[in-house]
Amino acid sequence: MTTKIYSFIFILLTIPISGHSPSGTNDRKQTSPNFLWLTIEDTSEYQFGCYGNRDIKTPEIDMLARSGIQFANASSTAPHCSPARSTLITGCYATTYGMDIHREDYDTPDDIFYTQYLREAGYFCTNNYKTDYNTTIDDKSLWDECGKEATYNSPARKPGQPFFSVFNTEATHMGRVRSITLEGRRDFKALGIDPETLQLPGHIPDLPAMRSDEAYQLEASRDSDEWVKAFLDDLKIRGLDENTIIFFFSDHGGCLPRGKGFPYETGLHIPLIIYVPPKWQKELNIESGIVTTQLVGFVDLAPTVLSLAGIKPPEFMQGKAIMGSYAQTPRKYQFGFRTNQENYHFDPCRTATDGRYKYIRNYIPHKPFCLRNFYQWGMPANLAWDEYVISGKCIQEEWLQPYRPKQAEMLFDLSNDPWELQNLANDPGYMEILQSMRREVSQHVRETEDLGFFVRGRRKKPGGLYQWVQDTNFPVNELIEAAEMASMPTVEDINKLKSLLRHPIPEMRFWGAIGFNTLGSQEIITYCPEEVLRAIYDSVPEVASAAAEAACYLGENEKGLSKLLELLESNYNPAYSSLETLSWYIGQKEQLRNYIPELRNLLNKEFSGNQDRMGIDIKVRSLLVNLGDLPLSELYSMEEKDKGILINKNPRKFRDLPKSPNKN
Repeated sequence: MTTKIYSFIFILLTIPISGHSPSGTNDRKQTSPNFLWLTIEDTSEYQFGCYGNRDIKTPEIDMLARSGIQFANASSTAPHCSPARSTLITGCYATTYGMDIHREDYDTPDDIFYTQYLREAGYFCTNNYKTDYNTTIDDKSLWDECGKEATYNSPARKPGQPFFSVFNTEATHMGRVRSITLEGRRDFKALGIDPETLQLPGHIPDLPAMRSDEAYQLEASRDSDEWVKAFLDDLKIRGLDENTIIFFFSDHGGCLPRGKGFPYETGLHIPLIIYVPPKWQKELNIESGIVTTQLVGFVDLAPTVLSLAGIKPPEFMQGKAIMGSYAQTPRKYQFGFRTNQENYHFDPCRTATDGRYKYIRNYIPHKPFCLRNFYQWGMPANLAWDEYVISGKCIQEEWLQPYRPKQAEMLFDLSNDPWELQNLANDPGYMEILQSMRREVSQHVRETEDLGFFVRGRRKKPGGLYQWVQDTNFPVNELIEAAEMASMPTVEDINKLKSLLRHPIPEMRFWGAIGFNTLGSQEIITYCPEEVLRAIYDSVPEVASAAAEAACYLGENEKGLSKLLELLESNYNPAYSSLETLSWYIGQKEQLRNYIPELRNLLNKEFSGNQDRMGIDIKVRSLLVNLGDLPLSELYSMEEKDKGILINKNPRKFRDLPKSPNKN
């Protein structure tokens, strides 16, 4: 049925209008290649046939992989769409320009976007239609056309003018699966996908909701195959196929828990296929029909396109062109980053991989990965995993990993442990590898002048964070050193952390407070220094909140919790993050239970927007769930569950198809 629908749509799209012949018939002699980026969302590489999936068939994508270059080690660089896309559009790590917070716009330089270099070289650049760059600059100004009607088939493109065209489909987005309940789910078995027999990835427990959500996502992967076919057919009909280089990729890893939004490979590892037509294979000396283990990330795609177009990538770009006139030596390490989970949890992590070993540096290790992002936790699979752990039924150590404090350093052997379940950071046999990768990440954040260690609430600076840092000569290296020390402090660092708490720069004071969170949560010290108690009343709420949480681990629960509840009452997100973190520590959970009446009282007050996921109501319910005072089934409202039933009955459609010239 799906194929018939697409065929009918395609017939309509390719009928010439008012005698106008399809665009592209005069493009066969052009001297520069076209580029078509086909971008899907929230999908991991293992969810396609060419990457080993045997539960669905994706023949068009598999064919594209056989005819092109299939990348086995491709990374989105960031596991959220907006920082990943900010990396794509600049050819730089989004952390360099402070564009790494998902999702918030910041003032940035106006000359860092690769499309301007393509347009200056004569390319017609279109984007249909998602931008999602973390900049205050008008996204649409970066393109010749940007919107739901934008297309390489536009009448505005001159005959023979090369194009760079991006199509983004949201039909595979987590919103397709975010239904809160399984009620109303279609019979996937009748659709050719059997939830009971499909192969689940090893990083999640085998629960019915996990199987149902994976079936839903595999349905989206299968549908994306028809979406890709529509473009391949359109290019051929219009005579554009001989000159068009195609990139097919996902914006980051898949939706299943511990995927999207997390620094594991399940959040970063993506499918990437680049198809180069025979004419341009010869012209550019490119070998096709191969699977390569070469490391490549989103930071590399902009310079690669410029290089393939014969344009020298500008010096500011941090990525490496992997092919074309300006191809560079393949990178030894692929780096990645994660800064936050939605508005609540500031939790920076940095990653590095050489293709076999994967290193994760967690700068706020006392926060477990399981802290709720209320958008993602609308997936039944996330709720099921929480219920499995809260009920006490989950006893497998690898599945409890996200619910426990992180280690500051994590090291995985991807060849033997592809799902990153066995942390080797404490294994003496891997110490040399650990130290080497630690040095690489430490050097990388300095070389790229990583601004991701500015806590979220301290980023709005005059002229933009990046320019402000330049203008004020801000000591970025000292800030990085403070974050590194705060994540792995010893008793010898106590005086240094006290000095940070007295520092005139609030960002430094924040990391001083985080250092005492690490010391207290790991019971390295059991007393609360006077500097921490004073910091509870810091004029900067980010510092006060972090210090109040530290006080709880250091034996001053009443003072710490009183301050956090005061901040929560004003719907201050970091205070909620601290309270949820405390609720996952057994000793702190018991202390927090004494404040259930106060939390209950907050549910009875009127707050602006308290019914949405940014409001106070759901945050308080989340805390009450963790404290055992509210069943998990009451985390979301009945109204939200009713919307979820409609999602289960009516999946998202692939509407972002190539458009015809002169489309009315």
